[in-house]
Formats: sequence, C-alpha cells, structure tokens
Amino acid sequence: MAVINPNTTLTFTVRRCAPELIVPAKPTPRELKPLSDIDDQERFRLQIPDIFIYHRDPKMINKNPASVIREALAKLLVFYYPLAGRLKEGPAGKLMVDCSGEGVLFIEAEADVTVDQFGDPLGPPFPCMEELLYDVPGTGGIVGSPVLLIQVKLVR
Repeated sequence: MAVINPNTTLTFTVRRCAPELIVPAKPTPRELKPLSDIDDQERFRLQIPDIFIYHRDPKMINKNPASVIREALAKLLVFYYPLAGRLKEGPAGKLMVDCSGEGVLFIEAEADVTVDQFGDPLGPPFPCMEELLYDVPGTGGIVGSPVLLIQVKLVR
C-alpha cells in the first residue's frame, strides 16, 4: 500500500502477477554482439527505471492491454532479438549481448488508483515510482539479467 501525497489519506494497492519471460514468437539467430565502446562505459552499467502513461483507446475496451502488449512483444522480439538476450562480460570485461532468445521479463499488475489521483502535471519526479515499479529479485545487476523488463499496470 502506498501513500500518494503525505498531506492526504489517499492510498492505493498494487496487485502483481508473477514475472514471466516473453520469448520471440519465432526462432532467432544465436550470436554474441559486442557493445560499442560508448555503450560499454562503466558509468552506463545500471538500470534506468521509467514510467510511460498511455490512456486506453476506446476501440480496445474489450481487450486486456497486458495481453495485447504480451503478443506484440513476442512478435517484435523476432526482429529486435538482442533485447531477448542477456548481457555478459567477455575478455577484459567487455560487455556483449548473448542473443540467447531467453526473453524479456514481463509483469502484469493492477493498481486501485486513477491516473488523475496522482495530480497534474504528471511528470518527473513521478510520485510513488517505488511502489509502482517492482524490483524483481535477482535483476539488480546488469550482467546475466534480462536486457529489458516491462511492467504493465492497469489503472482506472
């Protein structure tokens, strides 16, 4: 449960499904792709949390957004298959993507709060980011972890 604004009693609960791996919809090449020297800098070896908010399209009212994203992601990973791999260290600590096809980590969740309740304007710093984004155990580092983690939260 999270308090949105310390000056109010407004709280919300986030219910999460178990994390799952979304793999490419078709077989993909198995290869190692070294990162460029720019991308391989020590100061970039971190995860960057971000939140994107999209309003539900009225034409999609009978569709579960998480299911739509899950299916689209599997199709997308066929063409952007390095995202379904894992970072690993090669000789001299050089980072590379092991295009293993293991998948993108995906979490579906639901929060009993409306976007409007977060206030206006809605921008950085986003209120309650720690409560909305789930820190999946074992994914704190970047080596050996999924390259991409996607969480879909359904809010009213």
